[in-house]
Amino acid sequence: MGKMSFKEKLLDGVEVEWKALEDAFDISAGGDVPKGAFSDTKTEKFNIPILSNGIEDKSLYGWTDKAKIEKPSLTISARGTIGWTSYRDKPFFPIVRLIVLTPKIEMDLKYAYYFMKTIEKNYKIPEAGIPQLTKPMVKDISIPIPCPNNPEKSLEIQAEIVRILDTFTELTAELTAELTAELTARKKQYNYYRDQLLTFEEGAVEWKTLGDIGEFIRGKRFTKADYVDEGISVIHYGEIYTHYGVSATHALSQVRTEMAASLRYAEPGDVVLTDVGETVEDVGKAVAWLGNEKVAIHDHCYAFRHSMNPKFVSYCMQTTSFIAEKAKYVARTKVNTLLINGFAKTSIPVPYPDDPDKSLAEQERIVAILDKFDTLTTSISEGLPCEIELRQKQYEYYRDLLLTFPKPEVTA
Repeated sequence: MGKMSFKEKLLDGVEVEWKALEDAFDISAGGDVPKGAFSDTKTEKFNIPILSNGIEDKSLYGWTDKAKIEKPSLTISARGTIGWTSYRDKPFFPIVRLIVLTPKIEMDLKYAYYFMKTIEKNYKIPEAGIPQLTKPMVKDISIPIPCPNNPEKSLEIQAEIVRILDTFTELTAELTAELTAELTARKKQYNYYRDQLLTFEEGAVEWKTLGDIGEFIRGKRFTKADYVDEGISVIHYGEIYTHYGVSATHALSQVRTEMAASLRYAEPGDVVLTDVGETVEDVGKAVAWLGNEKVAIHDHCYAFRHSMNPKFVSYCMQTTSFIAEKAKYVARTKVNTLLINGFAKTSIPVPYPDDPDKSLAEQERIVAILDKFDTLTTSISEGLPCEIELRQKQYEYYRDLLLTFPKPEVTA
Protein backbone atom coordinates (compact mmCIF):
# COMPACT_ATOMS: atom_id res chain seq x y z
CA MET A 1 0.00 0.00 0.00
CA GLY A 2 1.13 3.57 -0.69
CA LYS A 3 1.97 6.08 1.97
CA MET A 4 -0.94 7.88 3.58
CA SER A 5 -1.21 11.60 2.87
CA PHE A 6 -1.01 14.09 5.73
CA LYS A 7 -4.74 14.74 5.52
CA GLU A 8 -5.53 11.02 5.58
CA LYS A 9 -3.45 10.69 8.74
CA LEU A 10 -5.16 13.74 10.21
CA LEU A 11 -8.66 12.41 9.52
CA ASP A 12 -7.67 8.82 10.37
CA GLY A 13 -10.79 7.42 8.72
CA VAL A 14 -13.28 9.66 10.49
CA GLU A 15 -16.56 10.61 8.85
CA VAL A 16 -17.00 13.98 7.14
CA GLU A 17 -20.46 15.54 7.08
CA TRP A 18 -21.36 18.16 4.49
CA LYS A 19 -23.61 20.63 6.24
CA ALA A 20 -25.65 23.35 4.47
CA LEU A 21 -24.62 26.89 5.39
CA GLU A 22 -28.13 27.63 6.68
CA ASP A 23 -27.73 24.72 9.13
CA ALA A 24 -24.30 25.86 10.30
CA PHE A 25 -24.78 29.64 10.31
CA ASP A 26 -27.30 32.35 10.92
CA ILE A 27 -27.30 34.12 7.54
CA SER A 28 -28.16 37.82 7.48
CA ALA A 29 -27.80 40.72 5.05
CA GLY A 30 -26.49 44.17 5.79
CA GLY A 31 -28.94 47.03 6.14
CA ASP A 32 -28.99 50.79 5.74
CA VAL A 33 -26.39 53.12 7.18
CA PRO A 34 -27.49 53.98 10.76
CA LYS A 35 -29.11 57.41 10.65
CA GLY A 36 -28.11 59.85 13.33
CA ALA A 37 -25.34 57.57 14.56
CA PHE A 38 -22.63 57.91 11.95
CA SER A 39 -19.13 59.37 11.81
CA ASP A 40 -16.53 59.47 9.03
CA THR A 41 -13.80 59.11 11.63
CA LYS A 42 -13.38 56.96 14.72
CA THR A 43 -14.25 58.77 17.95
CA GLU A 44 -14.71 57.83 21.58
CA LYS A 45 -18.45 57.47 20.96
CA PHE A 46 -18.45 56.21 17.38
CA ASN A 47 -15.96 53.33 17.56
CA ILE A 48 -17.85 50.47 15.90
CA PRO A 49 -16.81 49.98 12.25
CA ILE A 50 -19.48 50.12 9.54
CA LEU A 51 -18.52 47.60 6.85
CA SER A 52 -19.53 47.43 3.19
CA ASN A 53 -18.59 45.12 0.32
CA GLY A 54 -15.09 46.49 -0.33
CA ILE A 55 -11.93 44.41 -0.10
CA GLU A 56 -9.87 44.60 3.10
CA ASP A 57 -9.40 48.26 4.22
CA LYS A 58 -11.72 49.49 1.48
CA SER A 59 -14.64 47.80 3.23
CA LEU A 60 -14.59 50.42 6.01
CA TYR A 61 -17.51 52.79 5.32
CA GLY A 62 -17.51 54.74 8.58
CA TRP A 63 -18.16 54.41 12.30
CA THR A 64 -21.22 54.06 14.52
CA ASP A 65 -21.95 53.60 18.23
CA LYS A 66 -23.72 50.24 18.31
CA ALA A 67 -22.81 46.90 16.73
CA LYS A 68 -25.34 44.88 14.79
CA ILE A 69 -23.09 41.79 14.81
CA GLU A 70 -21.49 41.07 18.17
CA LYS A 71 -20.09 37.56 17.63
CA PRO A 72 -17.14 36.59 15.40
CA SER A 73 -18.54 36.11 11.88
CA LEU A 74 -17.70 35.84 8.20
CA THR A 75 -18.77 38.42 5.64
CA ILE A 76 -19.29 37.82 1.91
CA SER A 77 -19.44 40.62 -0.63
CA ALA A 78 -22.77 40.49 -2.46
CA ARG A 79 -21.98 43.17 -5.08
CA GLY A 80 -18.87 44.32 -6.90
CA THR A 81 -16.18 41.89 -5.72
CA ILE A 82 -18.84 39.17 -5.45
CA GLY A 83 -17.89 36.28 -3.17
CA TRP A 84 -14.99 37.99 -1.39
CA THR A 85 -14.94 36.46 2.08
CA SER A 86 -13.55 38.16 5.18
CA TYR A 87 -12.98 36.97 8.76
CA ARG A 88 -14.40 39.34 11.40
CA ASP A 89 -13.50 38.77 15.04
CA LYS A 90 -14.65 42.14 16.42
CA PRO A 91 -18.18 43.65 16.64
CA PHE A 92 -19.28 45.53 13.52
CA PHE A 93 -22.26 47.00 11.68
CA PRO A 94 -22.83 45.57 8.15
CA ILE A 95 -24.59 47.62 5.50
CA VAL A 96 -26.11 46.79 2.13
CA ARG A 97 -24.29 44.50 -0.31
CA LEU A 98 -22.79 42.44 2.50
CA ILE A 99 -23.88 38.96 3.63
CA VAL A 100 -23.00 37.87 7.17
CA LEU A 101 -22.46 34.29 8.40
CA THR A 102 -22.57 33.90 12.19
CA PRO A 103 -21.98 30.33 13.49
CA LYS A 104 -24.84 28.59 15.25
CA ILE A 105 -23.01 25.30 15.74
CA GLU A 106 -19.68 24.73 17.47
CA MET A 107 -16.89 25.15 14.93
CA ASP A 108 -13.54 26.83 14.36
CA LEU A 109 -14.59 29.97 12.46
CA LYS A 110 -11.15 30.33 10.92
CA TYR A 111 -11.58 26.85 9.44
CA ALA A 112 -14.89 27.94 7.90
CA TYR A 113 -13.21 31.10 6.60
CA TYR A 114 -10.48 29.16 4.83
CA PHE A 115 -13.04 26.83 3.27
CA MET A 116 -15.20 29.73 2.02
CA LYS A 117 -12.10 31.26 0.41
CA THR A 118 -11.78 28.13 -1.74
CA ILE A 119 -15.21 28.74 -3.30
CA GLU A 120 -15.39 32.54 -3.42
CA LYS A 121 -14.84 32.62 -7.19
CA ASN A 122 -17.32 29.84 -7.94
CA TYR A 123 -20.70 31.42 -7.13
CA LYS A 124 -23.23 31.12 -9.94
CA ILE A 125 -24.63 34.60 -10.55
CA PRO A 126 -27.70 35.10 -12.83
CA GLU A 127 -26.78 36.97 -16.01
CA ALA A 128 -29.95 39.07 -16.02
CA GLY A 129 -30.09 42.30 -14.02
CA ILE A 130 -27.40 43.64 -11.70
CA PRO A 131 -24.89 40.92 -10.76
CA GLN A 132 -25.34 40.20 -7.06
CA LEU A 133 -25.30 37.47 -4.45
CA THR A 134 -28.34 36.91 -2.22
CA LYS A 135 -29.11 34.91 0.93
CA PRO A 136 -31.14 32.26 -1.00
CA MET A 137 -28.17 31.77 -3.32
CA VAL A 138 -25.79 30.84 -0.49
CA LYS A 139 -27.98 29.03 2.06
CA ASP A 140 -27.75 25.62 0.36
CA ILE A 141 -23.99 25.72 -0.17
CA SER A 142 -22.43 23.02 2.02
CA ILE A 143 -19.35 23.06 4.21
CA PRO A 144 -17.44 19.91 5.31
CA ILE A 145 -17.47 19.18 9.05
CA PRO A 146 -15.02 16.40 10.01
CA CYS A 147 -15.96 13.95 12.76
CA PRO A 148 -19.43 15.49 13.37
CA ASN A 149 -20.33 12.98 16.11
CA ASN A 150 -17.32 13.88 18.23
CA PRO A 151 -17.22 17.71 18.63
CA GLU A 152 -13.94 17.68 20.55
CA LYS A 153 -12.18 15.61 17.87
CA SER A 154 -13.78 17.70 15.14
CA LEU A 155 -12.43 20.94 16.62
CA GLU A 156 -8.98 19.38 16.99
CA ILE A 157 -8.93 18.50 13.28
CA GLN A 158 -10.23 21.93 12.27
CA ALA A 159 -7.67 23.66 14.50
CA GLU A 160 -4.78 21.68 12.98
CA ILE A 161 -5.89 22.61 9.45
CA VAL A 162 -6.13 26.25 10.55
CA ARG A 163 -2.65 26.09 12.11
CA ILE A 164 -1.13 24.85 8.86
CA LEU A 165 -2.95 27.42 6.71
CA ASP A 166 -2.10 30.25 9.12
CA THR A 167 1.55 29.27 8.73
CA PHE A 168 1.26 29.26 4.93
CA THR A 169 -0.49 32.63 5.03
CA GLU A 170 2.20 34.14 7.25
CA LEU A 171 5.03 32.78 5.09
CA THR A 172 3.39 34.09 1.91
CA ALA A 173 2.94 37.55 3.47
CA GLU A 174 6.55 37.60 4.67
CA LEU A 175 7.86 36.64 1.24
CA THR A 176 5.75 39.33 -0.46
CA ALA A 177 7.06 41.92 2.02
CA GLU A 178 10.66 40.82 1.38
CA LEU A 179 10.26 40.98 -2.39
CA THR A 180 8.63 44.40 -2.19
CA ALA A 181 11.39 45.69 0.09
CA GLU A 182 14.01 44.33 -2.30
CA LEU A 183 12.38 46.14 -5.22
CA THR A 184 12.20 49.41 -3.26
CA ALA A 185 15.87 49.14 -2.30
CA ARG A 186 16.91 48.44 -5.88
CA LYS A 187 14.94 51.43 -7.16
CA LYS A 188 16.51 53.72 -4.57
CA GLN A 189 19.94 52.41 -5.51
CA TYR A 190 19.21 52.98 -9.19
CA ASN A 191 17.95 56.52 -8.58
CA TYR A 192 21.03 57.31 -6.52
CA TYR A 193 23.48 56.17 -9.19
CA ARG A 194 21.46 57.85 -11.94
CA ASP A 195 21.56 61.17 -10.10
CA GLN A 196 25.27 60.73 -9.35
CA LEU A 197 26.10 60.05 -13.00
CA LEU A 198 24.14 63.12 -14.06
CA THR A 199 25.66 65.40 -11.41
CA PHE A 200 28.80 67.04 -12.77
CA GLU A 201 31.54 69.04 -11.14
CA GLU A 202 31.69 72.70 -12.01
CA GLY A 203 33.53 73.23 -15.27
CA ALA A 204 33.00 69.65 -16.48
CA VAL A 205 29.78 70.57 -18.24
CA GLU A 206 27.70 73.53 -19.24
CA TRP A 207 24.15 73.71 -17.93
CA LYS A 208 21.91 74.80 -20.77
CA THR A 209 18.19 75.52 -20.79
CA LEU A 210 15.91 73.33 -22.85
CA GLY A 211 14.95 76.42 -24.85
CA ASP A 212 18.59 76.89 -25.86
CA ILE A 213 19.06 73.24 -26.75
CA GLY A 214 15.94 72.65 -28.85
CA GLU A 215 12.31 73.48 -29.55
CA PHE A 216 8.90 72.18 -28.44
CA ILE A 217 6.25 70.99 -30.92
CA ARG A 218 2.77 70.45 -29.51
CA GLY A 219 0.69 67.49 -30.69
CA LYS A 220 -2.84 67.44 -32.13
CA ARG A 221 -5.93 65.96 -30.52
CA PHE A 222 -7.29 62.50 -31.24
CA THR A 223 -9.70 60.37 -29.18
CA LYS A 224 -10.21 56.70 -28.38
CA ALA A 225 -12.97 56.67 -30.99
CA ASP A 226 -10.23 57.21 -33.61
CA TYR A 227 -8.29 54.09 -32.56
CA VAL A 228 -7.97 51.23 -35.07
CA ASP A 229 -6.01 47.99 -35.23
CA GLU A 230 -3.94 49.15 -38.19
CA GLY A 231 -3.27 52.77 -39.03
CA ILE A 232 -1.02 55.65 -37.99
CA SER A 233 1.15 55.05 -34.93
CA VAL A 234 0.36 57.42 -32.07
CA ILE A 235 1.44 58.19 -28.52
CA HIS A 236 -1.34 59.20 -26.11
CA TYR A 237 -0.28 61.20 -23.07
CA GLY A 238 -1.94 58.72 -20.68
CA GLU A 239 0.23 55.91 -22.03
CA ILE A 240 3.39 57.77 -21.05
CA TYR A 241 2.44 57.45 -17.37
CA THR A 242 1.51 53.78 -17.52
CA HIS A 243 3.25 51.97 -20.37
CA TYR A 244 6.37 53.75 -21.58
CA GLY A 245 9.71 53.84 -19.82
CA VAL A 246 12.76 55.96 -20.59
CA SER A 247 12.49 55.21 -24.29
CA ALA A 248 10.32 53.47 -26.86
CA THR A 249 10.77 52.08 -30.37
CA HIS A 250 7.15 51.07 -31.04
CA ALA A 251 3.87 52.84 -30.33
CA LEU A 252 1.10 51.06 -28.44
CA SER A 253 -1.81 52.62 -30.35
CA GLN A 254 -2.89 53.51 -33.87
CA VAL A 255 -5.51 55.84 -35.35
CA ARG A 256 -7.31 56.11 -38.70
CA THR A 257 -5.02 56.78 -41.68
CA GLU A 258 -7.32 59.50 -43.04
CA MET A 259 -6.29 61.63 -40.05
CA ALA A 260 -2.67 61.81 -41.25
CA ALA A 261 -2.74 65.42 -42.48
CA SER A 262 -4.39 66.74 -39.30
CA LEU A 263 -1.87 65.26 -36.86
CA ARG A 264 1.50 66.44 -35.59
CA TYR A 265 4.46 64.15 -35.20
CA ALA A 266 7.55 63.38 -33.15
CA GLU A 267 10.58 62.52 -35.27
CA PRO A 268 13.06 59.75 -34.37
CA GLY A 269 15.32 61.17 -31.67
CA ASP A 270 12.70 63.55 -30.23
CA VAL A 271 11.76 63.34 -26.56
CA VAL A 272 7.97 63.18 -26.08
CA LEU A 273 6.62 64.58 -22.81
CA THR A 274 3.21 65.16 -21.24
CA ASP A 275 1.89 68.58 -20.25
CA VAL A 276 -0.74 67.38 -17.70
CA GLY A 277 -0.86 64.92 -14.84
CA GLU A 278 -2.41 64.02 -11.51
CA THR A 279 0.83 64.80 -9.69
CA VAL A 280 3.67 67.25 -10.30
CA GLU A 281 5.95 64.28 -11.01
CA ASP A 282 3.59 63.07 -13.76
CA VAL A 283 3.59 66.43 -15.50
CA GLY A 284 6.43 66.57 -17.99
CA LYS A 285 7.13 62.82 -17.80
CA ALA A 286 9.30 62.03 -20.79
CA VAL A 287 10.00 59.18 -23.19
CA ALA A 288 12.69 59.23 -25.89
CA TRP A 289 11.23 58.20 -29.24
CA LEU A 290 13.71 55.81 -30.89
CA GLY A 291 11.43 54.37 -33.57
CA ASN A 292 12.54 54.27 -37.20
CA GLU A 293 9.64 56.45 -38.32
CA LYS A 294 7.81 59.47 -36.99
CA VAL A 295 4.93 58.97 -34.56
CA ALA A 296 1.83 61.16 -34.05
CA ILE A 297 1.42 62.69 -30.58
CA HIS A 298 -1.64 63.81 -28.61
CA ASP A 299 -2.29 67.50 -27.95
CA HIS A 300 -1.40 66.97 -24.27
CA CYS A 301 2.09 66.01 -25.46
CA TYR A 302 5.08 67.97 -26.71
CA ALA A 303 7.87 66.70 -28.92
CA PHE A 304 11.19 68.17 -27.78
CA ARG A 305 13.42 68.39 -30.87
CA HIS A 306 17.17 68.72 -30.22
CA SER A 307 20.60 67.44 -31.29
CA MET A 308 21.61 65.54 -28.13
CA ASN A 309 21.38 61.86 -27.26
CA PRO A 310 17.62 61.42 -26.73
CA LYS A 311 17.96 58.87 -23.93
CA PHE A 312 20.45 61.12 -22.16
CA VAL A 313 17.87 63.93 -22.23
CA SER A 314 15.13 61.55 -21.04
CA TYR A 315 17.29 60.32 -18.16
CA CYS A 316 18.14 63.91 -17.18
CA MET A 317 14.42 64.67 -16.96
CA GLN A 318 14.03 61.90 -14.33
CA THR A 319 16.59 63.24 -11.89
CA THR A 320 15.56 64.62 -8.52
CA SER A 321 17.09 68.03 -9.24
CA PHE A 322 15.33 68.38 -12.59
CA ILE A 323 11.94 67.43 -11.13
CA ALA A 324 12.42 70.01 -8.36
CA GLU A 325 13.24 72.71 -10.92
CA LYS A 326 10.37 71.65 -13.19
CA ALA A 327 7.89 71.96 -10.30
CA LYS A 328 8.27 75.76 -10.47
CA TYR A 329 6.59 75.71 -13.88
CA VAL A 330 3.57 73.53 -13.12
CA ALA A 331 0.19 75.24 -12.68
CA ARG A 332 -1.46 73.46 -9.73
CA THR A 333 -5.11 73.60 -10.76
CA LYS A 334 -7.71 70.80 -10.84
CA VAL A 335 -5.45 69.19 -13.45
CA ASN A 336 -1.76 69.97 -12.99
CA THR A 337 -0.56 71.62 -16.21
CA LEU A 338 2.93 72.29 -17.56
CA LEU A 339 3.69 75.94 -18.38
CA ILE A 340 5.76 75.27 -21.45
CA ASN A 341 7.40 78.71 -21.73
CA GLY A 342 8.61 78.40 -18.15
CA PHE A 343 9.55 74.76 -18.60
CA ALA A 344 11.84 75.80 -21.46
CA LYS A 345 13.92 77.60 -18.81
CA THR A 346 14.79 74.38 -16.99
CA SER A 347 18.32 73.22 -17.62
CA ILE A 348 20.21 69.98 -18.18
CA PRO A 349 23.96 69.30 -18.29
CA VAL A 350 25.76 69.28 -21.64
CA PRO A 351 29.18 67.60 -21.30
CA TYR A 352 32.03 69.01 -23.41
CA PRO A 353 29.80 71.65 -25.01
CA ASP A 354 32.61 72.94 -27.28
CA ASP A 355 33.31 69.50 -28.76
CA PRO A 356 30.07 67.98 -30.21
CA ASP A 357 31.60 64.59 -31.00
CA LYS A 358 33.17 64.22 -27.55
CA SER A 359 29.93 65.44 -25.97
CA LEU A 360 27.83 62.81 -27.74
CA ALA A 361 30.37 60.09 -26.87
CA GLU A 362 30.17 61.03 -23.16
CA GLN A 363 26.37 61.11 -23.30
CA GLU A 364 26.37 57.66 -24.90
CA ARG A 365 28.74 56.31 -22.22
CA ILE A 366 26.47 57.55 -19.42
CA VAL A 367 23.36 56.20 -21.17
CA ALA A 368 24.96 52.74 -21.51
CA ILE A 369 25.59 52.61 -17.75
CA LEU A 370 22.09 53.84 -16.89
CA ASP A 371 20.55 51.37 -19.33
CA LYS A 372 22.11 48.52 -17.36
CA PHE A 373 20.63 49.83 -14.13
CA ASP A 374 17.27 50.40 -15.81
CA THR A 375 17.23 46.86 -17.22
CA LEU A 376 17.96 45.41 -13.79
CA THR A 377 15.27 47.50 -12.11
CA THR A 378 12.72 46.68 -14.81
CA SER A 379 13.54 42.98 -14.53
CA ILE A 380 12.91 43.06 -10.78
CA SER A 381 9.73 45.12 -11.26
CA GLU A 382 8.33 42.63 -13.77
CA GLY A 383 9.54 39.59 -11.83
CA LEU A 384 8.01 40.65 -8.52
CA PRO A 385 4.32 40.28 -9.52
CA CYS A 386 5.10 36.94 -11.20
CA GLU A 387 6.86 35.66 -8.09
CA ILE A 388 4.04 36.83 -5.83
CA GLU A 389 1.44 35.23 -8.12
CA LEU A 390 3.41 31.98 -8.13
CA ARG A 391 3.55 31.91 -4.34
CA GLN A 392 -0.15 32.74 -4.10
CA LYS A 393 -1.03 29.87 -6.46
CA GLN A 394 1.18 27.53 -4.44
CA TYR A 395 -0.58 28.63 -1.25
CA GLU A 396 -4.04 28.18 -2.81
CA TYR A 397 -3.08 24.73 -4.08
CA TYR A 398 -2.17 23.47 -0.62
CA ARG A 399 -5.14 25.24 0.98
CA ASP A 400 -7.55 23.61 -1.46
CA LEU A 401 -5.83 20.26 -0.98
CA LEU A 402 -6.32 20.45 2.78
CA LEU A 403 -9.97 21.51 2.40
CA THR A 404 -11.03 19.03 -0.29
CA PHE A 405 -13.12 16.25 1.22
CA PRO A 406 -15.06 13.45 -0.48
CA LYS A 407 -18.74 14.12 -0.92
CA PRO A 408 -21.32 11.38 -0.40
CA GLU A 409 -22.79 9.78 -3.50
CA VAL A 410 -26.25 11.03 -4.38
CA THR A 411 -28.86 8.35 -5.08
CA ALA A 412 -30.93 9.17 -8.14
